[in-house]
Amino acid sequence: MSVQRQVRTSSVVAFAAAVLLAVAPSAVAADQPPAPSAASPTAAGYHLDVGDKVKVTVYGEDDLSGEFVIDGVGNVGLPMIGVTHAAGLTTDEFATSVQTKLKDGHFLVNPRVSAEVTNYRPFTILGEVNKPGEYPYENGMSILNAVAVAGGWTYRADENTVYVRRKGQPHEQPVSADEKTLVSPGDTIRVSERVF
Repeated sequence: MSVQRQVRTSSVVAFAAAVLLAVAPSAVAADQPPAPSAASPTAAGYHLDVGDKVKVTVYGEDDLSGEFVIDGVGNVGLPMIGVTHAAGLTTDEFATSVQTKLKDGHFLVNPRVSAEVTNYRPFTILGEVNKPGEYPYENGMSILNAVAVAGGWTYRADENTVYVRRKGQPHEQPVSADEKTLVSPGDTIRVSERVF
């Protein structure tokens, strides 16, 4: 093989190796799952909790329908059937529970019941925001939305990472302060000072 052909062949091999090295990291990154964030409350797995307001509809029975807030021990006081446990149940499970109580208590022969959340429990934001406090949760809310609702960052705020304690978790966890990180109802968000 001539020297010129050897140089050309080795150049092609070097170029191909460079292309593979450039493409490989992005291919690996594409296979990795996205960073976890809070589940959307509209997901089928959302569980009711203290402070949620639930609309209960008993079809054909306006007197038994209405909006009810889940109290501090996780119950709802409903017409005719009284105190009914709601915390920890999905809206479908809660509707089934109400339906069963109406039927078993001989109030209705064949009740049809639905339930939906009309207002989620509030979230709390503390630390380096202009108006810390408790605010109403809105569906699909991100960390950036929560900060905006609380008046925005202070000049000392760490705008890259915030700390979130979710319902049932004993400790707060650091999360990215961006539009991809979702807030859940009942979250406590702490915005810390940036390190200079």
